[in-house]
Amino acid sequence: MPDSRTINDARAAFQSCTSLDPEERVQYYNSWAENYEKDHSLVDFRAPHLAVGFLSEYFSGNPEEVLVLDVACGSGWVAKLMVNLGFKNFVGVDGSEGMLKEAAKTGLYQDLKLAVLGPEPLPAQARTFDVVIIVGALDAGFVPVSAIRELCHAAKPGGLICMVRGNHTGRPAGEYKKVLETELKLMKEESLWSPVDTRQTIFVRSHRELLRAASLHPSASITASSRSSESPSHRADRHSSISGRMKASSPGSAPVFR
Repeated sequence: MPDSRTINDARAAFQSCTSLDPEERVQYYNSWAENYEKDHSLVDFRAPHLAVGFLSEYFSGNPEEVLVLDVACGSGWVAKLMVNLGFKNFVGVDGSEGMLKEAAKTGLYQDLKLAVLGPEPLPAQARTFDVVIIVGALDAGFVPVSAIRELCHAAKPGGLICMVRGNHTGRPAGEYKKVLETELKLMKEESLWSPVDTRQTIFVRSHRELLRAASLHPSASITASSRSSESPSHRADRHSSISGRMKASSPGSAPVFR
């Protein structure tokens, strides 16, 4: 039986998801889990595709040998796209039990962990993951800026961290963006990681009306960074060799770091 989900259903779903309270967000995503990917596809949401495409530009190792931490993994959309590039080893984290059930159905994750970041710490061992990726959850009411350092700690020295967020409008989103940019700059100054690339994506005009209907902003920025692995005197050479060797990307208003 063909799926009867429509753009109007998707619009209603997006417009219903307005609370900034983490517990209310979790409850909403639990109820939305089965239709999450369908609704995002109906509005031609491209963030997962852009993120994985960016990743393919910067990663040049053997994808079968690396361990990926998929933060705010949702239904497993990003992992399903990364598998097409040869990645095989995934650990997923999400605050919604309903979303994790959908992710489990993909059969791609070696482990799935339930955690609402901010109120709860990131359930990931430090210095373990070759790639850490987060797509779409860096905004007010979702993953707080305070969790960014935990992403960095989870990455191996020299590992790649790819973050994506939409350039949403409104006061909460604007304040979040300012705090995020300040934190990323501070972490760079502390030599915790080094920017690899940042990219802004403007969705084509034909998508704008759909995106507006879904309360999504039609632009996004992409950044990649790598976790620092050596003393400041050697880090520049290490960074340039890693950036040539490994590639990462993500759509939204955050960077990719090493």
